[in-house]
Formats: sequence, C-alpha cells, structure tokens
Amino acid sequence: GTGSPVMLRLANSMEKGTCMRVHTGSPMPEKSDAVVMMEDTVLSGDKVEIFVQIHPFKNVGAIGEDIQKGEIILNRERLLRPCDIAVLASLGIGNIKVFKRPLVVIIPTGEELVPRAKKTLADGEVYETNGLMSAMYIRKWGGIPRLLDIVTDSPDKIKEAIISNLDADMIITSGGTSVGKRDFVPAVVGSLGKLLVHGVGISPGKPTALGIINGKPVLCMPGYPVAGIVALFFYGKVAFRRLGHVPDEPERIVRAVLSGKITGRTGYKTFARVKIDNGIAITLATTGAGILSSVSKADGFVIIPENIEGRNAGEEVEVVLIE
Repeated sequence: GTGSPVMLRLANSMEKGTCMRVHTGSPMPEKSDAVVMMEDTVLSGDKVEIFVQIHPFKNVGAIGEDIQKGEIILNRERLLRPCDIAVLASLGIGNIKVFKRPLVVIIPTGEELVPRAKKTLADGEVYETNGLMSAMYIRKWGGIPRLLDIVTDSPDKIKEAIISNLDADMIITSGGTSVGKRDFVPAVVGSLGKLLVHGVGISPGKPTALGIINGKPVLCMPGYPVAGIVALFFYGKVAFRRLGHVPDEPERIVRAVLSGKITGRTGYKTFARVKIDNGIAITLATTGAGILSSVSKADGFVIIPENIEGRNAGEEVEVVLIE
C-alpha cells in the first residue's frame, strides 16, 4: 500500500500482520509471496518496520526460472567451461560422459637437432624447438602430448618411432619433409599407410605432408620453425579438434591498418607476420621460414590469398591472432 512505513511482527509462521526471516536462495515460507531486503527494514525486538513498497512476488524467483524440467542443459560436443560445470553442480550432477582427450605423439627428426638440456652447440647443431612448441599447444588445446626423444634421419628409426606409438590418436612429425637427401618422413608415412598430400599451397609451410596410418591422421611439419607453426595452426589444430569432438571456434581476428606493403607469393596463400600497435599492423622485417623470433615478436598473421600480389600500406586488413 501507500501507507509507509508498515509494522509487522516477526514470527515463526505466516499469518496476517506477521513476517518471517528467509535466507537468500531458500524456498519461500508457506503463505508468503514477497520478500523485503533487510536493509529496507528496521528491527526492534520482534517488530519489523518496512520502509519500501511491496508488491506480490517482489524479490522472489519463479519456480523453474533458471532451468525448467525437460530443458536441455548442455548440448553434445561442447567444450565445458567452468560456468558450465557450475551449472551441472547446481543440479546435483557430479558425473557426466565426456570424450577422452586425444593422445598425440610428437616425433622430432633431424641429425642437426640436440636436446635443450645440452649446454653448448657444436657447428651445425640447433636446439629442438618444434616438438616442444607442438606439445605445449596440444596441451593448451586440451590434448595429451607424448613428446619423443629426437629421432635421427634414418628411415628405419623413423618407421620404428611411428610403429611403436600407433596407440596414439594422432601423429605429428617435425622435419624431414622437403626433397633433400635426408628427408625421409613422407616416404615412411606412405610405406606404413597412405600419404595423402606432400606439398601444400601455403607460404611458409610448402613442404607440409598429410597422411593416414591405421586410421590415425598424420601431420608432417616442416623443420623450419615458422613453417612448422603455420602447419600446426592451420592443419594440425583442425585435425585435433575433430579427434576430440571439440566444436570449431571462430579464429581470433582483429582489424588493423597496414604500416607498409606486404608482398604475397604467387600461387600460395601467404602468412605474413605483423605486430599490432594502436590499430596499426606493423610488418616485421624478418620473413624467413626459420626466423622463430619473428613469431614471438608478432601478434598475428595477415593472410594474403594466392590470387593477389599483396596488400598495400594504409589498407585495412584482418589479423589472425597467434595463440
């Protein structure tokens, strides 16, 4: 009503002229249909003085307003977020069926590679990084990486490493994919299963190979680090998500204005590294497939389609952010 304040008696049951205490989230007492917040009242003994207008169902949640009977809570093939798990817990659901995390074996190959634990490098040696990077991304995406020790450029050793890890759901190799005298990986994949593709229309990353062994997808990454990360992002991640029944998610893309011209490679989809500063995409001078630091310095890739020569300074472009 309009006559304010109203005085009610604090009681243990609801009758005319009385009120009861109720905790937030608790069921409503029988015969009650509204709630007043304590800060809108003054308690004197067993008398409660109310200073606000009240109408039926004020501060009351309707039955089923959160989740109704028969409602689908979470659809199949959905990545569970912390808030999703909290919803399940609110319904008293402690166990649900989930798809297992894909087990991905990662096989770094190359005579020139040495473990990161080695203190000094001899002439011609380089630290192994592609396998480490791949393993960390697989873990980040929700998989279980199995990173093997470095395998030498020997067809028999490569074959042995693959055969002994066919319990994995997916195989990633690094190095040995080009056309040099020590590049045996695609041929080994073809001998054990089916080599689907050797050489793709992306730059960097042209020597990438894709295959199937015993129904398991195989990604053969080039040894050059930037080519490897491009192959991992744009081929490996797609295969991994299919294996894990993880729904596709939109790429993290921002728009920016190019600070300088980027030249594409005719006939190839070109991935140019850029750094973003206040809406400006700054092209990085280092563009070689082996310049790993250029990826660390970059915020993302500008992708130039195979049918255009490049992008001009001042042009607005989409930048696919690096995870």
